[in-house]
Amino acid sequence: MNVILDLCIVPNGVGISLSRYVAACERVLAEAGLKTVLHANGTNIEGEWDNVFAAVRRCHEVVHEMGAPRIFTVMKLGTRTDRTQTMDEKIKSVETKLASQ
Repeated sequence: MNVILDLCIVPNGVGISLSRYVAACERVLAEAGLKTVLHANGTNIEGEWDNVFAAVRRCHEVVHEMGAPRIFTVMKLGTRTDRTQTMDEKIKSVETKLASQ
């Protein structure tokens, strides 16, 4: 089953700047071959359920290995059974409606 997931991983106990942890997770997601879109408060991920969740787990492992004693993660996700839908298709649908107004 395909999933589109919005992921926000927040390491705790590592100081104010989190960009190096975000970069490490982005590398994990790229190595997993997943389609991603980085945004200001997280990353959108598109892929097969097991691959996406294996990559999220690996992100946690890597961030802990980097010294984060705690991690708080927020995920929002969606799946469909009626058809396959991509992140790009969802965005284009809204942009088309905005353009027609």
